[in-house]
Amino acid sequence: MKAIILAAGKGTRLNGVDLKPKCLFEVGGRTLLDRQLAALAACGINDVRLVLGFEAERIRRRCPPNVSFVSNSRFEETSSLYSLWLAREHLADGFVVLNCDVLFHPQLLTRLLSAPFADALLVDLVDKQNNELGDEEMKVKIEDGCVVDIRKDLAPAEADGENVGVVKFSPEGAKRLIDEMDSLISRGGCERDWAPRAFRAYALRYPLHAISTEDFPWIEIDFPADYQRAEEEILPRIEAMTESYTR
Repeated sequence: MKAIILAAGKGTRLNGVDLKPKCLFEVGGRTLLDRQLAALAACGINDVRLVLGFEAERIRRRCPPNVSFVSNSRFEETSSLYSLWLAREHLADGFVVLNCDVLFHPQLLTRLLSAPFADALLVDLVDKQNNELGDEEMKVKIEDGCVVDIRKDLAPAEADGENVGVVKFSPEGAKRLIDEMDSLISRGGCERDWAPRAFRAYALRYPLHAISTEDFPWIEIDFPADYQRAEEEILPRIEAMTESYTR
């Protein structure tokens, strides 16, 4: 299985911290990219493709030899759906895709990859009666263990959880997803959409299983406040849980 890391964006909403590629932000002295590569390697995945755009050369210099690259020269005017579509020739044998701005406990990747389902995504489940999901979260609706909707403008009351940004597809699922992306891109108007637009199109036709994060910590780092929370709350929880796992 290959890994695709989507890392083309500029991350302008993090400008309050620093203007650099989001995957090169350091949490606890290690970049998000380094942490994701280590988690992939621990799961036996060393064939990694990074989709690059903003400051691509800066990222290339920080990558080990097993990482190769796909270029999104239109990163200023497109989003993650287009980036994933550009990597389509690398997807057909099955893959796991990660957003580069997610800090997560490595066990979450293990849970996803070891789940007995061919095609699945990680979901942070919420209490539907007391959830705090808002406009920013990529919300997920689940029925019978499968995703039936995924979008930011889903009403919080209808959402069962939040998309983590880590998804796997089998060879058959990957081919189906490529078809869905081809259709979305060819009809126009979708190049600025996030990759979950394609996952939603897939889930409307084929089973896409939801894998719960359980109590394992994670955070998507979009804003300076997210970065601060990653340093002060999420990373200490990850380290504490990792230590308990290795005792």
